Amino acid sequence: MSDVSPSVLFEHPLNEKMRTWLRMEFLLQQLHGQRALSETAIALTFFRAVADLLDVLERGEVRTELLKELERQQQKLLAWADVPGVDMSLVDQLRNQLKQRAAALMSAPRLGQSLREDRLISLVRQRLSIPGGCCSFDLPTLHMWMHAPQQERDDDVSKWQQTLEPLNQALIMVLDLIRQSGPFRNQISLNGFFQDNAEGADLLRLRINLAHQLYPQISGHKTRYAIRFLPLDSELGVVPERLTFELACC
Repeated sequence: MSDVSPSVLFEHPLNEKMRTWLRMEFLLQQLHGQRALSETAIALTFFRAVADLLDVLERGEVRTELLKELERQQQKLLAWADVPGVDMSLVDQLRNQLKQRAAALMSAPRLGQSLREDRLISLVRQRLSIPGGCCSFDLPTLHMWMHAPQQERDDDVSKWQQTLEPLNQALIMVLDLIRQSGPFRNQISLNGFFQDNAEGADLLRLRINLAHQLYPQISGHKTRYAIRFLPLDSELGVVPERLTFELACC
């Protein structure tokens, strides 16, 4: 695909654990993107991401699944030992990093527990489901916190983020290795439709030229998937008979 025209990347999970990991990554990125909570609107974006993340963590065995994946990635790297020409120093470095991430995650307290027990986070979390429920008269505690010195708020945010570092670092490494496991290849859809075997993959990554103004509707699981391209403008948009796009099955 030409580098001249900008493209947009879509990712789609092929199983429940990958769906959970992508959602956690999305929320953790929001948390780390909101470091200086200088206004109430920015602070509420941060607290909403915290609340959503805690909801995700309460639904499944996040730590167990991540530890399994860290071990699986170590075994995959070990298989490269018999391949001629492989830089074993790099392989060993990656395996050591995986072991360190696993050790930190295993020894960490219950994921999100300190955030659940934090008084301010707990109070805000209870009010987020109420429309406008975080007004100063509803949440005077938050109102007072927003008037504390910026450095104090920054210290609180840093403390909250630090409790999530074992999870964040493990997740970053796992997703990075999974994304690198499948190269992008040019594919062609016919009349806006494409399907293929997933071959036990966890993640589909699809890159399409932005000029087409199309987005993919993807359905699939670990054995097979189907992609239908739909126009952003549902009334006037056009789907080409033959559409070239890039696809990675990871």
